[in-house]
Amino acid sequence: MQRLYDFLRRHPTGVDSLWAVVLFGLSVISEVNLHGKPAHTGPIGAGIAVSAVLCVVVALRRRFPEQMLLLALATGLSQLVLDVQTTVADFALLVIAYTVATMGARWASRLALLASFCAATMAQLRWPAEHASFPGKIAIVVFQTVPFALAWVLGDSMRTRRAYFAQLEERAARLEKEREAQSKVAVAAERARIARELHDVVAHNVSVMVVQADGAAYVLDAAPDQAKKALETISSTGRQALAEMRRLLGVLRTGEHQEGGEYVPQPDVEQIDELIEQCRASGLPVDFKVEGTPRPLPSGVELTAYRIVQEALTNTRKHGGPNAGASVRLVYFDDGLGLLVEDDGKGAPQELYEEGGADGRGHGLIGMRERVGMVGGTLDAGPRPGGGFRISVLLPLKPAH
Repeated sequence: MQRLYDFLRRHPTGVDSLWAVVLFGLSVISEVNLHGKPAHTGPIGAGIAVSAVLCVVVALRRRFPEQMLLLALATGLSQLVLDVQTTVADFALLVIAYTVATMGARWASRLALLASFCAATMAQLRWPAEHASFPGKIAIVVFQTVPFALAWVLGDSMRTRRAYFAQLEERAARLEKEREAQSKVAVAAERARIARELHDVVAHNVSVMVVQADGAAYVLDAAPDQAKKALETISSTGRQALAEMRRLLGVLRTGEHQEGGEYVPQPDVEQIDELIEQCRASGLPVDFKVEGTPRPLPSGVELTAYRIVQEALTNTRKHGGPNAGASVRLVYFDDGLGLLVEDDGKGAPQELYEEGGADGRGHGLIGMRERVGMVGGTLDAGPRPGGGFRISVLLPLKPAH
């Protein structure tokens, strides 16, 4: 049945043509009685011709609705002029009224409604009912007008319903496009975040490894123990960098499930101690102090604080000079977390950070500002009056609910 229904929906004109043939056959039978005599006083040839034209209206109603309406109206007027009384084929007038109200132009729909109200009245005036009183004739007109009005109302309701569903489909398609656009924006934002993470991981850990490797090569013959310790630091730093990079690159492997992957949690404020110790082991003296009462923070704030300190110390190690030192202050306020990272080296121009960061290709202060902006914080950075560089950050805390 479903196949038959689909076939009929694909061939609407063929279905209408079939009904038109059936209607024409019934019309011919109604024109001639069983004894071969006309069923009414009008010319039988004109009646058959009118029926044929009205059946054509039924066959082509969905392909040419406006044109078929005009043809039906002209045929109805011809019936009045030729004295061809109403037959079974006049059912086509109901069909075309419904069709035009459903899919025709607005002017055609209004014309069909007007004709629907006038058809029964004109027919009664042309062929008045015999032996019927005036109220009876009025009743006949009303009775014959109701089917035309119902056909038009049903067609207009179908038009409204189709327009409603078309609007829903258009809205669904628009929402789908917006969802795809939002997905693309989210993917781009996620990739930018991963790029910032990779920059911080690579810039910090590789710089530590380079410094330790240079120190190990310098003291390899004179102090083997120090060289061994430097190599151990390089090994642990490299493993940590690989673990973080696996975690970040794993985000890009969408659709893949890996069991037993070597992933590590994102860094938080508590790991700043380990970061400071790593910097001290690489030869950079760092003074670290925590002020206020430590408490749990949102994960985004903790990650941002860790990455800001990591980036700042990496830049100090690269551009602060051989005797540079740094200080890190972590301050817990009632409504925020403050960070102050300073170094006393010769420093680097702020434009270097803005243009490319520590390696000339990273994010520098641009990346820092993006991180701070993501959590609604503020960042102030610039050279210190006595030499060196200062980075001051305030990260707001969301109130607990």
